[in-house]
Amino acid sequence: MIKISRQYAPAVRAAAAVLVTLTLHACDSAGAGTGAYPADAPDLGLIQKAIKQVERNYVAPVSGSDLTKDALRGMLTRLDPHSDYMDQEQYQQMTAVTRGRFGGIGVELTLEGKVPEVISPIDSTPAADAGIEPGDRIVKIDNQPTTGMDVEEIVKRLRGAPGSQVRLTITRSDRSPFDVRLTRNVIRVVSVKSGLKRDNVGYARITTFTENTASELAAAINRMKAQARGKLNGFILDLRNDPGGLLDAAIDVSGIFLDGGVVVTTHGRNSADDHTYRAAVAGDVLRGVPIAVLINSASASAAEIVAGALQDHHRATVMGTPSFGKGSVQTIIPLEGRGALRLTTALYYTPSGRSIQSQGITPDVVINVPKNQQVANAVVSFESDLYGALKNAGSLNSVRGSKPVVPAARAADSGEHPIKPMIIGTGSDPQIAAALDFLQKAVRRDASTHHG
Repeated sequence: MIKISRQYAPAVRAAAAVLVTLTLHACDSAGAGTGAYPADAPDLGLIQKAIKQVERNYVAPVSGSDLTKDALRGMLTRLDPHSDYMDQEQYQQMTAVTRGRFGGIGVELTLEGKVPEVISPIDSTPAADAGIEPGDRIVKIDNQPTTGMDVEEIVKRLRGAPGSQVRLTITRSDRSPFDVRLTRNVIRVVSVKSGLKRDNVGYARITTFTENTASELAAAINRMKAQARGKLNGFILDLRNDPGGLLDAAIDVSGIFLDGGVVVTTHGRNSADDHTYRAAVAGDVLRGVPIAVLINSASASAAEIVAGALQDHHRATVMGTPSFGKGSVQTIIPLEGRGALRLTTALYYTPSGRSIQSQGITPDVVINVPKNQQVANAVVSFESDLYGALKNAGSLNSVRGSKPVVPAARAADSGEHPIKPMIIGTGSDPQIAAALDFLQKAVRRDASTHHG
């Protein structure tokens, strides 16, 4: 059995913006489930008999292949919210996504009133070249209405082989509906958006964790340092609405701000799934610069690993609202050309041993979003709200057999609703404004201490 040695963190469906450039996210580990298991012939026979009965007697024709795929999905999805079966097409799409390259139109979307709405087109992509604008609503894809269509189906219809075409029906506030025909192209996902804020404070938002994220972030920091004449006075790492991504990327990103030390530990049923991941020694490229990390209820998995590591090492002040709480490891297990299993095999623990699962990361400084900047009528949900979600097992020490530690109570939902995606990173973003004020005060305190 071949396994992919990388980690992958499932997409949070809770009010996060949907990247049509990137929708399958998760954190996957090598290891997991290497032991032999007994084949129970009577049980397998029962499944085969059921499939044959459906093939023969169901009111409409259905293939045994489709029934087998659905049986696998049913088996896996009943385990927990993140285990699943991917057919070969879905597996190949996931692989392309984590590598940051695939065929598509290059647009970032959110679901507004059950209709996909454009947050922004990505520069130099078919969507941008065709004049797609922020706020455009895609009401049809190839004449198929999108109202009520789920995220996965929307993405499937918008993505496709480079050179193939797709027709969108767009509504825009200043004109009647119109059609746009786009030719798909290879889209390179840029996972880091950055810019220099006031008083030479650097800002970088990670939208998802891909193979290129750490190098993109390092390059962005170098650009901002150059713009600030060599020194940043503070730094904001924005992980809001980030559903996760590759574990390797989360470790490398953490290492950009840490001088060694544990980033995250995994612990599973099998000892092969127990790993401790460390940052490189002397890796901090912003040594001495105060850092604020922004999170919210749609920050999950790899994003929570980074936030938890920087918080536990006292390298950053975490600000915003409590994170999603997706602290389980999924191993991708290919099935010899027949797709792959995505199987939960372990849990994540922060450097101090806190379990992220169903608990999330609680910010050091809570910053809520004003109602007029929230997504109207959206409901915030956390990992602990999902049917079949694994419970928090306490600290790593309690899991390994020492005196059990009762998990701290999760910060109560204070009426938070998701921030409007179009506001994130702009001059109207209240959480960035609060982070800038916090960092300016930290700089002044540090200056007064040194001149003391």
